[in-house]
Amino acid sequence: MTNLSTTFMGLKLENPIIAGSSALSSSVTGVRKLEEGGAGAVVLKSIFEEEIIHEMDDLMKDVPETSRYMERFDYQDLVIRRDQLEKYTTLIREVKKSVSIPVIASINCAFSYEWTDYAKRLETAGADALELNMFFLPTEQNRNADEMEQAYFKIVEKVLDSVSIPVSLKISHYFTRLGSMIQKLSTTGISGLVLFNRFYSPDFDIEKLKVVQNNVISSPAEMVTTLRWVAMMSQKVSCELSASTGIHDGEAVIKQLLAGAQTVQVVSALYQNRPDYIRTMLIDLEAWMSRHGYETLENFRGKMSQDKSTDPAAYERVQFMKYFSGQKEII
Repeated sequence: MTNLSTTFMGLKLENPIIAGSSALSSSVTGVRKLEEGGAGAVVLKSIFEEEIIHEMDDLMKDVPETSRYMERFDYQDLVIRRDQLEKYTTLIREVKKSVSIPVIASINCAFSYEWTDYAKRLETAGADALELNMFFLPTEQNRNADEMEQAYFKIVEKVLDSVSIPVSLKISHYFTRLGSMIQKLSTTGISGLVLFNRFYSPDFDIEKLKVVQNNVISSPAEMVTTLRWVAMMSQKVSCELSASTGIHDGEAVIKQLLAGAQTVQVVSALYQNRPDYIRTMLIDLEAWMSRHGYETLENFRGKMSQDKSTDPAAYERVQFMKYFSGQKEII
């Protein structure tokens, strides 16, 4: 008999599939559906500081510049932030009363001084853990790569000093030295790293001449980047890894666990197939484990990581060269 239970950040999960942060997890009803659908844990929809900033901009855009004095600006900013935080903490409290699976709050801040205050409030509201969804645009011109990377460590240090619940960090793969960065971040005291967050891609509407969003839903092909880095880093880090982006079926879950992921985060597949699709993914995972004689996830987790591979070079760039150097010219 197979046992799908696992842990992540010290939290006990009935299975390794976590419903990632999205509109699906933005209400009590939505989270309850995710639990009923089979999720081992849920990450609530992020509280985005950018949304608060945009709300403030919308509020002030019709106010004449001659009427914009600092005291009024500060007051409106304070009220909006207070109201947004109150809504989010209320969501946490209500969700905790309604479900039994672990509830992970998520923060996405634009400025470093906000992270600590937000983190404290979400812990007090009852979140079981905290995910810091962190990304600074590499196009920012006034800071070099080292300065931008150091900002991650400063924020993590401040947040860890302010809360006692476990903290994970969700990052992108846009780093100059990605492997080194993952390894260093894992030693900061965080309990987990989520590889990787995903961003909408800009596209052009050539008739209306507008910038529009594209690739809102991930594709299964996007999983390969995460798979490679989980496989290369899972045995080299000091915290647990959770795989994210492009995980659309049970096979993808199995691959990430074989690479060494402790858990996986799923979002797009649930938009396409409804929350109860998690059950289908779990059935596929159980069937595969039974065929191969695995009773627990620990029996095979990391079995195909780079450190345990008989061909470690297969995870590096050489695989690209090896494949295409052997192809005949296409006419």
